[in-house]
Amino acid sequence: MLLWFQIFLFVAGSAALLYVSRGPLSQPGSHGFYRFFAWECMLVLIIVNLPVWHLDPLSLTQLLSCVCLALSIWLPIHAVKLLKAQGKPTAARNDDPALYGFEKTSSIVSTGAFRYIRHPMYTALMLLAWGAFLKQFTWLTLALVLAATVLLFLTALRDEQECIAHFGDAYREYMRGTRRFIPFVL
Repeated sequence: MLLWFQIFLFVAGSAALLYVSRGPLSQPGSHGFYRFFAWECMLVLIIVNLPVWHLDPLSLTQLLSCVCLALSIWLPIHAVKLLKAQGKPTAARNDDPALYGFEKTSSIVSTGAFRYIRHPMYTALMLLAWGAFLKQFTWLTLALVLAATVLLFLTALRDEQECIAHFGDAYREYMRGTRRFIPFVL
């Protein structure tokens, strides 16, 4: 019964991800193209680990998992609020039809989390992936979390190329003062 439920979740989740990624998937090589495949890895990782999600809740790995998952919820909410308020998204930005509305910023956001890292939402996705991985170590979950991490790294690299193409030297200057994912480190 559990296997059928997991298959149902995978099919339903993948259908939803395909729907919200239809624009990016029509643009192979866009940051959203790579992000879709990272999302798929995370979906499988979560579904595989659902049966053990709440086992041994006070173990070190479960506590670390909870911290990662909590940050993975807060960080994108914080980032989207900043992008909408300070990035001044505009429908006039037509440089990439695969961008979501909040991504069509007309100015660089460099406050809040963006003051320290360029990709708080991809950092949040990595935290989600690693938080789900910490629920249970298997070779499959290790492969999935590593694949998601590599795909999110590729997503960030492509996103940076797109931002340089749109913002030019101002984005290059912003890159010099920030890290990609972890403040002061990476």
